[in-house]
Amino acid sequence: MKEIQKLYDRIIQRANINLRELEFDVNPYVQNVIPFEQMIKFYAFFGISPHHRLNFQFKNSNLAGSYFLGQCRITNSLLYKSDIRGDELKRAGDLFEYQGFEIPVSRDEEIEITDSLLIKTLVHNFSHDPETLEEFFIKDTISMNYANIHGAPSDGCFLGSFATVDLTTMRDSVIGNFAYVQAGEISHLDIAPGTVWVRVPGEFNFIYTHPQEELNHYIYFKAGIAPQGQLIDFVEDRKEAFQRVFDVVNIEQSIPVPSSASLDRYAVSKSPIHIGENVLVSQRAFLQNAWLGKGANAQENCYIINSRLEGCNVTAHGAKIIEADMGTNVFVGFNSFLKGGPDSRLTIGKDSIVMPHTIIDIKEPLEIPAGSLVWGMIKSAKDLKNHSISIEKFSKINGGLSMGNMFFEGDGASFIAGFQDRIHHILEANGAFFNGSDKKGHAQKNQYISFNTLQPYPEGPRKGLYPTIVIKP
Repeated sequence: MKEIQKLYDRIIQRANINLRELEFDVNPYVQNVIPFEQMIKFYAFFGISPHHRLNFQFKNSNLAGSYFLGQCRITNSLLYKSDIRGDELKRAGDLFEYQGFEIPVSRDEEIEITDSLLIKTLVHNFSHDPETLEEFFIKDTISMNYANIHGAPSDGCFLGSFATVDLTTMRDSVIGNFAYVQAGEISHLDIAPGTVWVRVPGEFNFIYTHPQEELNHYIYFKAGIAPQGQLIDFVEDRKEAFQRVFDVVNIEQSIPVPSSASLDRYAVSKSPIHIGENVLVSQRAFLQNAWLGKGANAQENCYIINSRLEGCNVTAHGAKIIEADMGTNVFVGFNSFLKGGPDSRLTIGKDSIVMPHTIIDIKEPLEIPAGSLVWGMIKSAKDLKNHSISIEKFSKINGGLSMGNMFFEGDGASFIAGFQDRIHHILEANGAFFNGSDKKGHAQKNQYISFNTLQPYPEGPRKGLYPTIVIKP
């Protein structure tokens, strides 16, 4: 396995060179997190369908357990159980709107991952950088367990466990554990763990930081110590449930699924399950005693357990909903952890927005009113008062607001409108509004995906690496 060791060393060195100004050494964080022997145990797989442009190029890389869809080029990289989704990439002839400009896209966009190590990471959406319209690049970057790189080109960065970078170009930066960044463009920043930062320069700036001591109970990860905490335990406790969906070639689906909905072949579903019309359940999602109404979705790495979603619900990548009831049009952001109990049910009223990386962990029943904006860490009704506000009231802010560890400045109406427009786009892209003939989305298009596997060298100095592979129409 000499070649895979050389590749690993190359990636570490290149990331450290980029992060030298921050004096950040990635090596202690990634040592022994994934033993090389694990990198040859799992096949990689890719999807082919008539609805997705096809162009895969894999060179001098390990792809263990990773999934690819759309147009992707992987070079000199190690990807372990990551999902690389190119089903929303821009196409030649599209017009990309940016600050009043309409910029034409000259060729089909591709995801290009080079000299990077991604561990159980989701890559999705398209580049929102106007300077790289045709290339969603991830270079010299290391991303840890259950991070999300969502429409966010990356050059020389490190993402901690459960970190998310969303619609943001990042260069030479460190994103701490469970931090969420949507800020347009960042460079040479070290974002503290548990930070939730949403910014549009000149319009608004929202920032919240989870109390570090409390956050450590949910996710704790530092140099020399493997990721640990309730979030890791929660996922690891259900890891065996995924074993069968990856080991068995042909799985008979015993759950009724409407013709307008999609339950992914690589999702786990434990009865009783209700799948309504236009529902999308993505790969690596986990459903157990779940009721999903018309137009609801459960995206990658989502867990919905003993819960009911009334319809047109967005459960963003990595979000977890346990013992809860969601009204219609409730948005639950990236990597949020919403945990009620059999005797402490969580109820969230319709048209509410749960901010990304929110933690709700309650021991008594809690009801969140309809039309609420919710953020932070909530363990009681008292916490809710300090970590929520009505969307109507927030929309009237024109200046600033401070509530506990949350600070906002700017135009509240612009902030809310941005979220609501994006929620509508997500529902539209996922096919929630399909009417039987048009407005198709992922829920309808993903029904026609065929899956194919890839295997690495089993022995010799190139053991664990995949041969150079080009897959085109």
